[in-house]
Amino acid sequence: MTHVDQSHAPAETSPVPDKESIKRAFFRNLFNIQGKPPALATMHDYYMALAYTVRDLMLERWVDTAERYTEQKARTVCYLSAEFLMGPHLGNNLINLGLSETVGRAMAELGLKLDDLIAEEPEPGLGNGGLGRLAACYLDSMATLDLPSLGYGIRYEFGIFEQAIVDGWQVEKTDKWLRCGNPWELPRPEWAVEVKLGGHTERRVDERGQVQVRWIPGSIVVGVPYDTPILGYRTRTANTLRLWKSEAAESFDFAQFNRGDYYRAVEQKVVSENLTKVLYPNDEPLQGKQLRLEQQYFFVSCSLQDMLRIMKTQHIPLERFHEKFAVQLNDTHPAIAVAELMRLLVDERDMGWDAAWAITRKTFAYTNHTLLPEALERWPLGLFGTLLPRVLEIIFEINDRHLDEVRVRYPGDAERVSRLSLIDEYGERHVRMAHLACVGSHAINGVAALHTELLKQDVLGDFHSLWPEKFNNKTNGVTPRRWLMLANPRLARLISEAIGDDWLKDMSHMRNLEAYLDDAGFASRWHEIKRANKHAFAVFLRQHTGVGVDPESLFDVQVKRIHEYKRQHLNILHVVDLYRRLKADPRFDPPPRTFIFAGKAAPAYHIAKLIIKLINSVGAVINRDRTLKDRLRVVFLPNFNVGSGQRIYPAADLSEQISTAGKEASGTGNMKFAMNGALTIGTLDGANIEIREEVGAENFFLFGHTTAEVEAMKRGGYRPMAYCQADPALKEVLDLIGNGFFSRGDRDLFRPLIDNLLYSDPYLLLADFKSYVDCQARVDAAFADPARWTRMSILNSARSGKFSSDRSIAEYAQDIWRVAPVMAPGR
Repeated sequence: MTHVDQSHAPAETSPVPDKESIKRAFFRNLFNIQGKPPALATMHDYYMALAYTVRDLMLERWVDTAERYTEQKARTVCYLSAEFLMGPHLGNNLINLGLSETVGRAMAELGLKLDDLIAEEPEPGLGNGGLGRLAACYLDSMATLDLPSLGYGIRYEFGIFEQAIVDGWQVEKTDKWLRCGNPWELPRPEWAVEVKLGGHTERRVDERGQVQVRWIPGSIVVGVPYDTPILGYRTRTANTLRLWKSEAAESFDFAQFNRGDYYRAVEQKVVSENLTKVLYPNDEPLQGKQLRLEQQYFFVSCSLQDMLRIMKTQHIPLERFHEKFAVQLNDTHPAIAVAELMRLLVDERDMGWDAAWAITRKTFAYTNHTLLPEALERWPLGLFGTLLPRVLEIIFEINDRHLDEVRVRYPGDAERVSRLSLIDEYGERHVRMAHLACVGSHAINGVAALHTELLKQDVLGDFHSLWPEKFNNKTNGVTPRRWLMLANPRLARLISEAIGDDWLKDMSHMRNLEAYLDDAGFASRWHEIKRANKHAFAVFLRQHTGVGVDPESLFDVQVKRIHEYKRQHLNILHVVDLYRRLKADPRFDPPPRTFIFAGKAAPAYHIAKLIIKLINSVGAVINRDRTLKDRLRVVFLPNFNVGSGQRIYPAADLSEQISTAGKEASGTGNMKFAMNGALTIGTLDGANIEIREEVGAENFFLFGHTTAEVEAMKRGGYRPMAYCQADPALKEVLDLIGNGFFSRGDRDLFRPLIDNLLYSDPYLLLADFKSYVDCQARVDAAFADPARWTRMSILNSARSGKFSSDRSIAEYAQDIWRVAPVMAPGR
């Protein structure tokens, strides 16, 4: 390494920029990077110029942090995730720099509105929902808590699809988030690595009599890292999100080109770059499965090789890998890292198996995010062996040694051995990735108290019996900087006026709001802020859907990925029931409601897409029925993402968290709603249980069967038709839908959905319907009393402190990672 004399380097800290220096930097970037004078600049040019100005202000902290970590050889958390749903960067970075007001004034003096510039930022859709957004919140908290960390993932060229609604149906469009460039990232081609795919293995015996295995790949792709700084709040720490892009080892074949075969001249470039082209390709066809497995292996191998590079740079012996790095597997997508680290240590670094395995198990920890067995990834053995022959051999060896241990522990229990095997031998053989993660990790955690208990009892019950000491709970959390301060500035200002602003780094201070429960002036301001947020969101809804809504109505909101277990269709059944009752009974007079839905369905998930169509079809009928006099409205907001979430959560009155008990691992939307003062209607599922415990049962609308009751009903032979026959209101709701009332007389359109409910109903909608409708009547009664509702709203926000991601990360750091803060001098 070349050493440079730093005696003439600039001072460690620069003065806080003022308006004039920001304006000078803004114009410099407009001219020098965008190449535009103001007369020719578009609003996007102005956004890019401001983004580069802000990034330049971040770079000093970023470089300083990297230098500090390197000098101290700091123990580092490596967070491996297939998704990072970061959301727009500009507004969040300004908050963490403490420059929102200064930059806002500087732009205003130039005739620009900061909010308009923030709105220009394309949102990188590098995640599907809660998993990727949780990873983003955790990076924010790690930086805020001064914990050395690296986020590792994939730089998808096209993120999660852009959702449009055409004739009520979801239509997927390409998410071209990179079309105008990304000012927040820096490419690091000097740290590129090679990744092997396909081919075969060869064995030889070396001079020591040891068997050496060599992987002869069928192809090699190059992984190039792109780094994004992740700022902490009120700290000089700036950690790194490192995303990998795939490129060809040789992007152009001159020999093929000279022979006139122009396609083959660039074929390798096209094939290699396809690997990181799109988030979550459809994995129903074999080609989709192969691409998804390639993606997972690619980013895991790149990341582990990068860690080995860092070890070498910092002159840390290989044997201390587990002391340098704590690697967290965010669900099963990166679980293949267990086998890949073994390959790198044993094959590439010539380490003995036992020593390598000891390091591997001390390095990894595994977070499980699902209770749905079908969501625990498995890969067909044939596909796995063809694509990753050496990795599969290592998995076989891990499995053989693991099952030897199981047989000693449970002699004669062949069934248990089969259940604990990394290879599923039933039917077509598969590699079980959750099993690999459990065997290769020193810690396994769920993401809510109920979820963790159900993992121990059921999904991973055999592993809990084998290694109970590995299991622990880490309830999810969300960052208050984005989800309250940035999303809801009016409310954030009121809170800070009342209790100071320490809550932004320690959400336990939110409890101090309870001192204002009986303060009529404070309650009035709280109510008016919610009202202002609803008026602003009503304007946004009309702009994006064409549907006008009454901001004085109850905003009843369900925004999340569309899935049967999340039960958006239970919500719409209640809407139809309300509509039926309003039409039939002139004396029925509940408070006006606006039902707001948003969320994406997986492109190949037909029932989920049919639920979206049903919501829009019901909305189309209700919204044009003038006899209702706007007492009922239904709106589906397309293309739900972080940016629209920042508008929705502050405007919501009621948060719908209505999944079947025992199916939702945790949820994080429920936390964002509560933090912003929305009340929850929900089941005893996921983190709902802990939210109810924190805010108080009297401030939570509870309905539905419990997890134990759900399981008992299924064991006893659940008959959904019986619930329909016993409840005339439910039968009438299903008949209205089934008879074509909401589909212009088409009785076939929603038949698959109705038949599924009547003859299967795997998520017990019909069993929970009456309890849900009765609970909604209690919601009406509470909303009709504004003083009571506002008091409940304040309590929900005041008691949401537990659900900060700072608390979650502090627990991970202490209990699993054993990593300490590394702060800048003088802090």
